[in-house]
Amino acid sequence: MKCVVYTIFAGDEIEKVDLVVLGVLHNAIGPKQDIILVQLLGKKVEHTGVVAGMSGSPVYYDGKLVGALSLKLGAFTKEAIGGVTPIENMLDVGNAPEPPANLSVPASGAQVANTGNMLSASRIPLPESFARQTSAGSGQFLVPIETPLISTGLYPETIAQFSKQLSAWGMTMMAGGTAAPSPEDAQLKPGDMVGVELIRGDLSITPGCTVTTVDHGKILACGHPIFSFGNVSMPLARAHVLTTLASAMASTKIITTGGTIGTLTQDRVTAIAGHLGDGPPMIPVEVTLVAGDAQKQFHFEVIESPQLTPVLVALATYNGIVGNAAYGEGSTLQLDGEIAIQGHTTVALKDLFAPTDVPVPGGFFIATDVQGIFAQIYSNPYEIPRVAGIHLRVTALPQRRAATIDDAWVEANEVRPGQTVAVKVQLRPYRGAAFVQEFPITIPMQAARGPLQLVISDAETVNRTVQSLAASSQGQLPGLEELIKLMNRAHQNDRLYATLLQPTPTLMVEDKVMPNAPASAINVLDQRQNPGGARLLYQSTAGEWSIEMHQVISGERTLTITVK
Repeated sequence: MKCVVYTIFAGDEIEKVDLVVLGVLHNAIGPKQDIILVQLLGKKVEHTGVVAGMSGSPVYYDGKLVGALSLKLGAFTKEAIGGVTPIENMLDVGNAPEPPANLSVPASGAQVANTGNMLSASRIPLPESFARQTSAGSGQFLVPIETPLISTGLYPETIAQFSKQLSAWGMTMMAGGTAAPSPEDAQLKPGDMVGVELIRGDLSITPGCTVTTVDHGKILACGHPIFSFGNVSMPLARAHVLTTLASAMASTKIITTGGTIGTLTQDRVTAIAGHLGDGPPMIPVEVTLVAGDAQKQFHFEVIESPQLTPVLVALATYNGIVGNAAYGEGSTLQLDGEIAIQGHTTVALKDLFAPTDVPVPGGFFIATDVQGIFAQIYSNPYEIPRVAGIHLRVTALPQRRAATIDDAWVEANEVRPGQTVAVKVQLRPYRGAAFVQEFPITIPMQAARGPLQLVISDAETVNRTVQSLAASSQGQLPGLEELIKLMNRAHQNDRLYATLLQPTPTLMVEDKVMPNAPASAINVLDQRQNPGGARLLYQSTAGEWSIEMHQVISGERTLTITVK
């Protein structure tokens, strides 16, 4: 059988390419998921082979739509052999029901089931080898044609740091551009290009593929998934091809993106589907970079996606940091910001990050910190968060501002309740002579008699030891609001902490910490078959003090004092 496929090599001109059917591979990509094996003919495809961005190009036989070109056979092949997804399988995606808008969002005042360790289970990191195996490989097998990840406004350092995370989805990051929106953008035809806007604004990231069908405003494209997320809500944009870059390894289309033309609603194994019209709302993000008297602001929007939003915000933050001409790898970075969530307390972002001897750019630590906070918010088991906006301010401070705890002591090892004692801590800065920092602590009147531990430490130690139980019980909190309150109580890197620990039980109920829990409360907890959000820690915090040091503190020392 001889067929034709319609695609674009340059400009917006849809070209016809001849092809011949080699056969049908039954169950090639799954049960009842057949693939039509074809060979493209002509001088252009002899030069380029199957091109990244061709995914979705419609294939016709005798004027009837057969399916979409979507797969290729290996790399460095001498012939342009590809696979076609049958249109029947693609139409199943277009007919899939969309989820209700309020799916998974509990009503106000509704009881939330105890989810146990669901949160921690869902965040287990995948082995790197697994990510490589699930992306588009280079073996002699039918694999999805690479989806060009069109990026504008990204620095090479950003692409180097984040390309591995994005390539795990089978995407090839490449430079592209943007075009001014036009009224003709929404006038799509089979063979035209569309993009899915992940970020737009001062920087943009948009995977692009080819349209297979347009029927009464409904679109089918790609012939394979982009992310395999199922039900989605992402903006669709018009894409234009500048030229096609031929390569013996992987030819690709050089693409620019235009105006928003609709919404992507389905991302399935055999196609992506959406409809023309207005795009869905996106999250507004503002990143301000300050270095001395120089200041830069970046404004952009990111999609709402539990899987992608954290890494996209981290990528955009890092890109803004390295884009500041006054930024240098020896700078200490101060983060101030907030995440506004509809109906909830604002998530506060405040910390200090000093460069290290590890060969990792300093800005990457801020980016991953922001990414981790977003992951906690979006992976919460209580409700779908509605982020109203993100505001980040990163200030570059000269020099490496860091100090390590060398030693610590108190002026008296025996104290009484209510007594104020001076704690002295010897700190060694990154460069320069060691110095002693003194700050007073007052022994609480309710402190237990006998020997107690006084832990002099950095923020990480306090978060890990004192609040580790609270952090591990997120799945047992009443809701997102309590999780945000826990996150806002996180300790800061630029403070020196003194924590007084006593060997008495602490009862943790939801987000509340109850030191010196009475035996009656513990007995009631033990007798309940399902204690719910209550945990028991056989150690209590009798007091906590801190002092701002204006530099990143690391290390810990434990002292023993006796309360008479």
